[in-house]
Amino acid sequence: MTMRDDVETIGPLLRRLREATGRTQEELASDLSKRRSYPLEQGMVSRWETEKALPDPTSQQLLAAEYDVPVEELRKAVVAARRIRRYKKQAAKELDVNRREFMAAGAGIAVIPAINYLDFGRRLGTDVPRQLRARTARLRRLDDFMGGGDTYAMYCKELKDTIRLVDEGAYSEITGTGLRSVIAEQAQLAGWAAFDAGRYGKARSHYLTAMTAAQAAGDSSLAGNSYAFLAYLEWTTGGGSGIEFAAAACETAGRDASPAVRALLWDRLAWQHATNGNSNATERALAAAGEAIHEEADRPEPDWVYWVDLDEISIMTGRCWAELHRPLRAIPALESALSRYDDTMARDKALYLSWLASAYLDAGEIEHSVAITNKILDLSQGLASARPAGRSRILLNRLQQHRQLSPVAELLERSGAPLED
Repeated sequence: MTMRDDVETIGPLLRRLREATGRTQEELASDLSKRRSYPLEQGMVSRWETEKALPDPTSQQLLAAEYDVPVEELRKAVVAARRIRRYKKQAAKELDVNRREFMAAGAGIAVIPAINYLDFGRRLGTDVPRQLRARTARLRRLDDFMGGGDTYAMYCKELKDTIRLVDEGAYSEITGTGLRSVIAEQAQLAGWAAFDAGRYGKARSHYLTAMTAAQAAGDSSLAGNSYAFLAYLEWTTGGGSGIEFAAAACETAGRDASPAVRALLWDRLAWQHATNGNSNATERALAAAGEAIHEEADRPEPDWVYWVDLDEISIMTGRCWAELHRPLRAIPALESALSRYDDTMARDKALYLSWLASAYLDAGEIEHSVAITNKILDLSQGLASARPAGRSRILLNRLQQHRQLSPVAELLERSGAPLED
């Protein structure tokens, strides 16, 4: 993309026109308000002149009349500003993608070569489950930086190869138990990637495989996690609220599960109650999750809950209260945790920001919600995940009723959402 140096963009042009009339930004806002059916929002002139917002066609006509210049001159300046903005965003996107790849490489997970399972031989010793579990842990870290559309095939191959190894190998009962536990982990990982990519039928099949393998291994925590995954799938696909599956997850894992496992499962039960509109049950489940995460573990936590910490509980707390339209409780919880989230974890940050944007909408802070939604769209570019796009559509639909506001109109135009009359 080439840029023309002789094109004046809208910000400098409006600043020059205003200064030529000897008016302050506040004075111009007051004068423009007289030409509008509703007052110009405080600070909008500043946003135009710094190009944090671009005047919509109606505002361009008002400004042209105020300054007695052709509206076409303003329109061209807006087009030039938008072109430069696209150029900068594309450059930032490329930089962010490179940064994510660098972060993944630094974690030692950018390239994980396929394992040759023939190297194990037919007789499998007790060290084999440990080796496979370590590989699975490394593969799991890819989910921090990549969407399910990128990881699903890789996770499926790993699961298929492990199942083949178990079917064709010879091993002791203890080794067999460990191998079935690995299969449960890998099936959950494949199911999660399928779910994230919007392949819900595949996700269900993998979760059921995980359930069967976990039960065969006698791993109640993994079996409980399979129920929790099914609960979220059930809610997403509209098959039901998912509460029964989520409650079964907590019951199956039981009090003997580690603190992080119990915190995760109570967290997911809280979400199901929130989406069902039950604030009291949500609060009880969140309290149980918070109590569990503060407990000291008497044994190592399983790797599949490596990401469950106080911030995760805080984020789910905020999501639940946002879903229940309680913004005063949602916003502090989400903002606190998200302040520590790096943009390289783009998918999760985009998703969690979507509930923050929704909470600000409920609080009547429209412009702040728009700013967050723009950030979500930035983070979502290039992600092989269906979920951020789905959440963005929900926000854009909610913002339609405020489309008369310039920041909202600009956001809707950027997203390609229709500007309804």
